[in-house]
Amino acid sequence: MDKQLDYDNITNALFQDSVNADAAEIHGIMCGMLCGGMSLTDQKWQSVLADTTNEGEAFSQRLGFKLEQLYSQTCEQLLEGEFSLQMMLPDDQTPINDRGVALINWVQGFMLGFGLHQQDLMQCSADIKEALNDFSDISRMEEPMDADEASEKALYEVVEYVKVSALLCFSELGGSLLDDQKDTPSVH
Repeated sequence: MDKQLDYDNITNALFQDSVNADAAEIHGIMCGMLCGGMSLTDQKWQSVLADTTNEGEAFSQRLGFKLEQLYSQTCEQLLEGEFSLQMMLPDDQTPINDRGVALINWVQGFMLGFGLHQQDLMQCSADIKEALNDFSDISRMEEPMDADEASEKALYEVVEYVKVSALLCFSELGGSLLDDQKDTPSVH
């Protein structure tokens, strides 16, 4: 992952611009919108992010450029499929509870973005409904984790589950992205 687009760099840029979100939440919102069926060419994501995380104020040009890069990278990863999605989370050297909080922020952001673009859950498969229920449970986790191997393994497994579930949502509901891709040679 580009150093310019890692969790710390994006979170610091958000903090410098007084945005009330970390990189995990911002990335979760982006992924949720895309996985909920938002079109690749739909540029409304910028105003949605500003409305939900910056009190409706437009982002600075510097931050807007970073977020554009993150959006493009996210689209490319989702289109690649398989296990290419890199969730915007702190690195493994960060204390486990900080990583857990970031995961919760990512999942809450995902659910927000997903809900903005997919209100009809009746058309969703049972697997997606189950994943969204699990996301709801994950978003409410409050238990502090011990800094031990079992907790590390559990956190890793939850992160992988969230990633696979997001890709499942995208493969089922993000078809409009693939339709746009035929007309749009590059995401950059």
